[in-house]
Amino acid sequence: MKKLVAGILTASLALSLAACGSGDKSSSGDSKETKLVVGASNVPHAEILEKAKPILEKEGVDLEIEKYQDYVLPNKDLDSGDLDANYFQHIPYLEQQIKDNGYDFVSAGGIHIEPIGIYSKKYKKLDQLPNGATILISNSVADQGRILTLLEAKGLITLKKGVNKASAEIKDIAKNPKHLKIDAKTAPEMLVQMYENKEGDAVVINSNFAIDAGLTPTKDAIALEDKDSPYVNVIAVKKENKNNPAVKKLVDVLHSKEIQDFIKKEWKGSVVPVSK
Repeated sequence: MKKLVAGILTASLALSLAACGSGDKSSSGDSKETKLVVGASNVPHAEILEKAKPILEKEGVDLEIEKYQDYVLPNKDLDSGDLDANYFQHIPYLEQQIKDNGYDFVSAGGIHIEPIGIYSKKYKKLDQLPNGATILISNSVADQGRILTLLEAKGLITLKKGVNKASAEIKDIAKNPKHLKIDAKTAPEMLVQMYENKEGDAVVINSNFAIDAGLTPTKDAIALEDKDSPYVNVIAVKKENKNNPAVKKLVDVLHSKEIQDFIKKEWKGSVVPVSK
């Protein structure tokens, strides 16, 4: 009922504005702005979009930012049409969501990488983790291949030969010399709280949640993913909107030197911009 009333009011307002707009355009010659609604995680995505907003306004795009605290609703709202685009997820997660839910989504462009990190309240160095240590990781299957690849890169485990590391799961661990207990029961947005509560011996946290909680990944993590990570955060849209002029302007602005310099200065390596 609320959506129906809102739709009626919106339609009425649109008709009213259209009538007024036609008069304004003929007298002032101003071009009409295009509204673009983008869903984003609070940090760093929404902050980057806020920086881009005034630039887009000059380009004739009125950017409206909807903030989300989870990884599920932004795709549901994009699919329903409540959003024109979203900016919160990396490519493997997007691909998994498309596979699981049948979404007709594509990437309109990669914007940045957030190196994930291993954090601990109990140990200052990774090599201090004892035999049988418990490591808490995300319960999102789309995150687990990335996390296991990080653990392998840091010498903690070895994955089975031939396994696709992007889609690896705990069952794909071939060697675990320290007999680490990898606990994958926690939602990604709750991992910071588990770290603050000193749960487990170490916690693997996505950088957007770490930064949002006041952590600095390059300083606070006891191990950090390499900066050449393939897990690029993208602007996701419905396939039919990939060539939407407003979406293209958004991606172009986010790839601009001004925005990329802002990302580098603001997060000092905890968020790494990309230009494709």
